Amino acid sequence: MTAGARLVTPAGTELDPGALSWRTARLEPERVERARRHAFREGRVIERDGAAVLTWGVAARLEFPAGATGPGAPRSAHQLLAAIPGSSRDEAVFAGPLALGALPFDSRAPSSLVIPRLAVVASPDAVVVVAVGGHRELADPGEQIGLVCDQPGDAGQGEPAPDRFRVDSVRPHADFLARVGAARDAIRRGELDKVVLVREVGLAANRDFRQHDLLERLRALHPSCAAFAIDGFVGASPELLVRRRGLEITSRPLAGTVARSGDRREDARLAAGLLASPKDRLEHRYVVDAVTAAFGRHADDVVVPGSPELLELRNVTHLATPVSATLRGAPPGGCLPSALELAVELHPTPAVGGTPREAALEYLARFEQLDRGLFAGPVGWVDASGDGEWWIGIRAALVDGRAARLFAGVGIVEGSEPSAELAETQLKLQALLAAFVRP
Repeated sequence: MTAGARLVTPAGTELDPGALSWRTARLEPERVERARRHAFREGRVIERDGAAVLTWGVAARLEFPAGATGPGAPRSAHQLLAAIPGSSRDEAVFAGPLALGALPFDSRAPSSLVIPRLAVVASPDAVVVVAVGGHRELADPGEQIGLVCDQPGDAGQGEPAPDRFRVDSVRPHADFLARVGAARDAIRRGELDKVVLVREVGLAANRDFRQHDLLERLRALHPSCAAFAIDGFVGASPELLVRRRGLEITSRPLAGTVARSGDRREDARLAAGLLASPKDRLEHRYVVDAVTAAFGRHADDVVVPGSPELLELRNVTHLATPVSATLRGAPPGGCLPSALELAVELHPTPAVGGTPREAALEYLARFEQLDRGLFAGPVGWVDASGDGEWWIGIRAALVDGRAARLFAGVGIVEGSEPSAELAETQLKLQALLAAFVRP
């Protein structure tokens, strides 16, 4: 079994990049909203303010048989993507295919990314359609997106939305409280500095959840987050793992949380307490230091503010620190790390795993006893130039028809109190439940 990446057909047969080709075209602004509605119903979506990737179909997959951390896996994936030949009508537009998807929290698990047949890439500068396919089947991208955009607005409505729900905590609260206490004790014994524990809640509805409903609600409830829906993994992440644009790389690690009350004065008091909290500042510093160290392996001018800022969401406030840097030029015969390579190197940060990394992952493997699946793994995309962005797959659920698994995690450090950590998971779960449950 290869440790790198493989390019395969949708049926799983290995594929040479030369068997595919790509073409691009600009998309008229009046067609963007219609394409968006259709993608929300039937496509794969990653959308934030000012940018979106909307895709349909599968031209090929980039598979990681030994996981995304297999030796050379992310680099070979980018090389395969970049080797697909193609052309663009306009050299000023996005020139090349992209791969997107969600990777498991356990980066050693087999995984894959999708190279879509059709993608709309929207940014403040332009909206571009990218089509990928076999040489004989590759139609004009403008014509292909026309078939999508010209569908009636009610297409794909299907059966009514669910209106009856059952919510069940997979484990009793007492179980989670005990796990927090045990983790804190391990930290106090010096076995590790921080570990992130996750709670799971099961949600059952009387009818299938509808992707477009969930995405529209998530965008409305959490406008500052990146909403995503990729093959049943749906959420709105506030945490940017890494973005690469040319030589510029950025990240916005989060850690440290307090509830919001809805009262402006009380929220200001709570936020001030969060900024002053030694426990939360320590938890946050672990994450910032990890991101800074990773960036420093590829850049000399890492910029880190001296203190965190506040990120206010619908019902919680987080400590956040933007980290930025400029990549060093590629060495002779080498290449710059792609956004995918950087994401795989960063994951899992102390925000979702713990620190030291290996000690925290070993602890979770022994004691968490929970299959996180895609939860808290990287979600995003990378293009043929190596640019792209990856978010941490939190505030997210795994949806399968009328059933959903919702997750929330909390960072445990020496000063953690079990009851406060349980309450934090409830706040995070409530933010997600607000998009799913409409009684």
